[in-house]
Amino acid sequence: MAEFNDRELEALESYRRYVAQRERCVAGEAPWSTIGEWFTEGAVFIDPAWGRVEGRDEITRFFDRSMVGFEGWSFPEEWTMVDGDRLVTFWWNCLPGTRADGTPHRAPALSVLHYAGEGVFDYELDLMNLAEVGELLVRTGWVPSADMSTPGPEPDRNVAPPRLPSP
Repeated sequence: MAEFNDRELEALESYRRYVAQRERCVAGEAPWSTIGEWFTEGAVFIDPAWGRVEGRDEITRFFDRSMVGFEGWSFPEEWTMVDGDRLVTFWWNCLPGTRADGTPHRAPALSVLHYAGEGVFDYELDLMNLAEVGELLVRTGWVPSADMSTPGPEPDRNVAPPRLPSP
């Protein structure tokens, strides 16, 4: 088992609190905007569909706007690694219902985060195969709600962090 230094333990604990809050959002117990509390003022969040979102205030608005229509979806964690200020986590996009064999309708995803200290992050890059997600939507017949927002025509695909990660 890996031994973590104090900074890594702090980053991991902050991320666990972030995930617990996300679970409250999934359950409808809190607005998605509350996830913004885990980001610095100058943070960068990169969504595979929406692209680059800069600044905590915009990230906060983005979460409420972008998650409309995903009611019933869940995003369970599979594993998380931490190395210094960097976290990498593997999670699932799970659609409502199950396949005939009882397994969930799901597509894998990865996130890379940079811990900025004091319980917050200044960077998150979410990665997933959108073609696979699209195939899953077709296969399940999932239809978004009428009030679901969609990304603009030319999302900013710049994945550069706001600062270089610590060595």
